[in-house]
Amino acid sequence: METERMNDDILLHTRDSRGVHTLTLNNPRAFNALSEAMMAALQRALDAVAADPQARAVVLAASGRAFCAGHDLKEMRARPELAYYQALFATCSRLMLTIRKLEVPVIAQVHALATAAGCQLVAQCDLAVAADGATFGVNGIDVGLFCATPGVALSRNMGTKQAMEMLLTGDFISAEQARERGLVNRVVAADDLAAEVERLVVRLLGKPREALAMGKGLFYRQLETGLESAYQLAGQTMACNMMHAVAQEGVQAFIDKRAPAWKS
Repeated sequence: METERMNDDILLHTRDSRGVHTLTLNNPRAFNALSEAMMAALQRALDAVAADPQARAVVLAASGRAFCAGHDLKEMRARPELAYYQALFATCSRLMLTIRKLEVPVIAQVHALATAAGCQLVAQCDLAVAADGATFGVNGIDVGLFCATPGVALSRNMGTKQAMEMLLTGDFISAEQARERGLVNRVVAADDLAAEVERLVVRLLGKPREALAMGKGLFYRQLETGLESAYQLAGQTMACNMMHAVAQEGVQAFIDKRAPAWKS
């Protein structure tokens, strides 16, 4: 399996022959904080994925003792200007929305601490697998900064009261609690983390890219609308999906009792 490398200093970016992009946060001394440089590197990498017609999935991983410790507070404190903070959080929001708008699934591979905007990053991914020792928190309140933007993603993953408790208290939750509350899909032993993510990737690669792209786009659009509009959007998407060659072949294969002959 050939691999291309397109690395920034603080972000490792590889793409294998299957079209799987792996983005690894690689600034362990800063606990992979979402500094201006890290966000810029992530944005470039995600834009490259969006421009790759052969992309099939993204794995978001990290090196060191933390997955991501959120925004770089030293960097933020050095520029106490409203316009700077507005621009900084707009940059972060654009990054999160890029993950949402990608046509391919994005999987967070969380091996350790994910806090504040780092927890937001996990919540914004479509799927997440965590090592059993990983912990999660939105603890900005401990320094007088309510994690408002992380709360947007968090509240779309778990129940309102569960999200509010984390936001108001700053308390951390374990990987298993994160799974129970809907923040992550699976929890495995640390040594099995990469293999479990790979198993999930293989499952996704077995499905047609076009159907996954239609489905991901519809799934998030319908969440932001009322029930009647949601059904209208879903019905239209299913009709368009059914007209696509991948569904025509899939249904015919089911009728014929054979495996579908999709192009990889």
